[in-house]
Amino acid sequence: MIMRSISRGVLCLLALTVPAISAFEAPLVTLDYGVFQGSYDATYNLSYFRRIPFAAPPTGDNRFRAPQPPLTFSNGTYDSDQAFDMCPQRTVNGSEDCLYLGLYSRPWEVPSANRPVLVVFYGGAFIQGSASFGMPPSAYPTLNVSTLNDYIVIYPNYRTNAFGFLPGQAIKDSPTSDLNPGLLDQQYALKWVQKNIHHFGGNPNNVTIWGQSAGAGSVVAQVLANGRGRQPKLFSKALASSPFWPKTYAYNAPQAEAIYSQLVNLTGCGSDATVTDSLRCLKHLDVQTIRDASLIIDASHTYTTSSYTWAPVVDGEFLTDTLTEATARSGSSLPTDFIWGMYNTHEGENFIPSGLGSPTTTSTGFNSSLASFHTWLTGFVPGLSAHEIDLVQSRYYPDAGSTETIDTYNSTFVRAGLVYRDLVLACPAYWVASAARRDGYLGEYTISPAKHGSDTQWWNQVNSVQKSDPLIYEGYAGAFASFFQTGNPNAHKLTNTSEPGVPLLRTTEEFVITAEGFENVKLAALEERCAFWRL
Repeated sequence: MIMRSISRGVLCLLALTVPAISAFEAPLVTLDYGVFQGSYDATYNLSYFRRIPFAAPPTGDNRFRAPQPPLTFSNGTYDSDQAFDMCPQRTVNGSEDCLYLGLYSRPWEVPSANRPVLVVFYGGAFIQGSASFGMPPSAYPTLNVSTLNDYIVIYPNYRTNAFGFLPGQAIKDSPTSDLNPGLLDQQYALKWVQKNIHHFGGNPNNVTIWGQSAGAGSVVAQVLANGRGRQPKLFSKALASSPFWPKTYAYNAPQAEAIYSQLVNLTGCGSDATVTDSLRCLKHLDVQTIRDASLIIDASHTYTTSSYTWAPVVDGEFLTDTLTEATARSGSSLPTDFIWGMYNTHEGENFIPSGLGSPTTTSTGFNSSLASFHTWLTGFVPGLSAHEIDLVQSRYYPDAGSTETIDTYNSTFVRAGLVYRDLVLACPAYWVASAARRDGYLGEYTISPAKHGSDTQWWNQVNSVQKSDPLIYEGYAGAFASFFQTGNPNAHKLTNTSEPGVPLLRTTEEFVITAEGFENVKLAALEERCAFWRL
């Protein structure tokens, strides 16, 4: 058992030393489109603005369109201490008037404070999610793990499902529509940061982006655009925690056009209509009709080419190439200076048929036999040749094998989970971190059950495990906070010298989080498998 360490930082799950409330209770900021009133929370010692519009409501002709400038508020002060609607969700929740953001920091200071800035994108498989927060806010445990780090945290909403990721030639050709508007919402929030964050005491030249699952997939997308082609460089650091990055298609590929056609037909916009008329119809439908159709499309490819169908597409402007194309060239790098990718050991198991773990065929149509694994594999990666399928089954993912952190496995369910994990989650984390312009890092979370989202208990919301196990909390959340502050996860290291820090990826080692502490583990199998999946 590795000895538990005592942090040099201050472990405090509630308040640090609380200043007089009067100094912080009413932060007021004037932007060029309004005056915004902030608030102070004494329990968590935070100044915050929970609701600030950063773009106009994407309604009417602005549906499926890139975000437009926010409306001007000229009638007094805007009270930001209120929740805001999520963007339209899968069922009945949300509103199209949703392009708001919230932000918080340690107590308000004058603008000259020059704090680093962290922008966080929520997950939800590109089909759902919300940025609205209460007290304590999301990601507060990372800020509060130590007084060594002092940055501003921003949570912006972005459109999801059909409203944020409708592909197709009709969208490309429309003067009032744009491909990947959900990603453009995120970029618009980053542009808002560049223009306005100095009013809140933030430094626009020290910006990090972070997300988990589809939020980390969003990080991948933003990294692919950041400072490339005609896109501005809006941040210098990026952390992708379990990036959900399914296969990306061209906006007008047959798979993308099929999604557009399916939405048109399910909503009744395809009846004797031209392509142009169908898009006009979609723009003026009631929200619920699109939500209902989007939900059907969500589930239409489960266990085949992707668990979900709404995702970024290569549009030729914001995304000009795929992740593997952008990072394939030997020695190539992306303009983002510091990139950290994380993945969990068993997180692919969240997305595969449960029947692959059963000796008898279940309602999913699968069982644990080798034949059933072959059936699932050929459906999940339909573009592979018979020879490539054989390589997957015999060389890269044999029926009995091992990984960097699994000594041995002989389960069909674990085997399939590793295929999914690597192709959709771990390899994207590895590829994007490998392409950092300066320093890249890779980490693996192994604490049981190490499923998708298991690691969030250390950094997303305040809970008892952070206090009962300070070693993991300080070593893991502390490394994140140090990265957000400095670009180096070891600069403000909280664990003692007996605990390994986070190695640079160019050493071909990854940072491994175990129940007993931390390790640096040599990469071998993952590198080889990810090289295969580049094909």
